[in-house]
Amino acid sequence: MRIAIVGEALIDFTATGGLAFQGHEGGAPANGAIAAARLGQATGLVSQLSEDLFGERLFAHLQRNGVDMRLVQRCSAPSTLAFVERGEHTNRYAFYMQGTADTLWAPAELPKLPDECRILQFGSIALLHAPAGPRILDLVAAQRGRRLIVFDPNVRPTLIRDAQAFRRDCLDWLALADLVKLSDEDAAFIAPGQPVLEAAGSWLSRGPRAVVLTQGAEGATLLRADRAPLSVRPPAVPLADTIGAGDTFGAALSVALLERGVEQAQQLKSLPDAAWREVLRFAATAAALNCTRAGAQPPWRAELDAALGGLDAAQAQQHHRA
Repeated sequence: MRIAIVGEALIDFTATGGLAFQGHEGGAPANGAIAAARLGQATGLVSQLSEDLFGERLFAHLQRNGVDMRLVQRCSAPSTLAFVERGEHTNRYAFYMQGTADTLWAPAELPKLPDECRILQFGSIALLHAPAGPRILDLVAAQRGRRLIVFDPNVRPTLIRDAQAFRRDCLDWLALADLVKLSDEDAAFIAPGQPVLEAAGSWLSRGPRAVVLTQGAEGATLLRADRAPLSVRPPAVPLADTIGAGDTFGAALSVALLERGVEQAQQLKSLPDAAWREVLRFAATAAALNCTRAGAQPPWRAELDAALGGLDAAQAQQHHRA
């Protein structure tokens, strides 16, 4: 296990018309774990799943996709359910997670991550619920300085009862991280009224060595202290669904960084711009491929390699014509 992702796994029911919904396995941490595993990096989920019919489906789905499940506990509490309505520019969510298995994750002893684990990612809606949220933060605090800590807030406004309290908490959470990955929608909620790039850049003073801000089809921007922003755009693809795109991007970011030898916080700042551009391009293309199908369906490594190869060939042809 080289990457560990802590948080929820749930069932996304996507609206297909009226009150008809199609179920998909989901949850940002679970999606990210599957994405990283499909891209060839040994990845484990740290969570608690129900023993109900949805929990059985989730466990089997994660295992089938190569996710290491040794740090996943089981209990009789129900599974978290999320209902999703697609919009033209964003999605609307309704969550049912009172007393559910993942929100009740609170091991008496924190899980022991394998020595080979180099990245621990946290964030998403599990942080909003006790006892899981405080225990996740305990795990992150215990691993600081030992692993590369990645934070993805994955803000879901419909679940946030006190926006001001959440914003204060979120600034504390991102201060625990070496790398923060978030969307422009996340940044706009955390810092209302501020330009998103300005807000994201200001958080570098709180501790993270790098912040990556995603802006959908507009691409992604890397921010580091005392360095110029670095941006990439994803390839144009036929859009089917954006569910799981951010989760795929974050997972691919970690995979690409590990493949370039980045295992410690200080390496985020010293990694050359050319290598960072490759990392961002890798993540943006993976997220774009996820958007070509319904539900969170991250690409397999062979798909991503083929897509990147096609982009390289197209760029070489354009260069030759020029």
